[in-house]
Amino acid sequence: MLLLLVRHAVTAATGNRLSGWLPGHHLSEEGVRQAEAVAARLAGLPVKAIYSSPLERCRETAEIIAKHHRPGVVTVDDLGEIRYGDWQGRSFKTLYRTKAWVELTQRPADFRFPGGETIREAQTRGVGAIEALRPKHKADMVIVASHADMIRLIVAAYLGLSLDLYQRMSIAPASVTALLLGDRIPHLIKLADSGSLEDLRMRLAKTPTNAARRKAAEGAQGGDGRSPEAYGGGPQPGADGRGRARAATPRNSKR
Repeated sequence: MLLLLVRHAVTAATGNRLSGWLPGHHLSEEGVRQAEAVAARLAGLPVKAIYSSPLERCRETAEIIAKHHRPGVVTVDDLGEIRYGDWQGRSFKTLYRTKAWVELTQRPADFRFPGGETIREAQTRGVGAIEALRPKHKADMVIVASHADMIRLIVAAYLGLSLDLYQRMSIAPASVTALLLGDRIPHLIKLADSGSLEDLRMRLAKTPTNAARRKAAEGAQGGDGRSPEAYGGGPQPGADGRGRARAATPRNSKR
């Protein structure tokens, strides 16, 4: 599966307040323009399915993208924003002054948002949602519209990165992050990309499953002559032998 993680376009609150799961945060005029721009970039690609967080800003971004493709938008709750609890609706300016914010930035892995979930819990549900899609879309290109933190957590899991390091990635609004999830190790193809996406068409065609299908159609026997390294063979820290992500396990099971 070639997974295209698209961060939602901007709302009036983006960059100012922590919106979380609060309702009513729709795309601004600028956000609509951003969504239309990323939709145009994705328009020529062979997308087989479009999934979205249930929150308005993601749904609206996904629906603009879906205008260029046959599949409609399917909502998946577990792709939604981190549950920030009592921090929802507060300004970043206010949050930056708290001691809890310092803890979040320095040791985020097991941080629990007051009245909300932990970073680790959010990663577990997000990765679980992606893993549930993989059997349905083994050789497909799939779009998922989600949130900056959730995208970072998903990428960190498939790359085997420590949760304490996930904030080192920056995911811009309406950007595209591409992960190739096959039978071997996961490959990060693009991170928060805002340029041309045409090379993804060729990348999908070269996956082992699709390459094998082409050979079978041509009546060829055996492999395609390329080395396993060309497809990223070998073990991957943070992933099991089938290239599936493992969410980080707690250092202290009592937490």
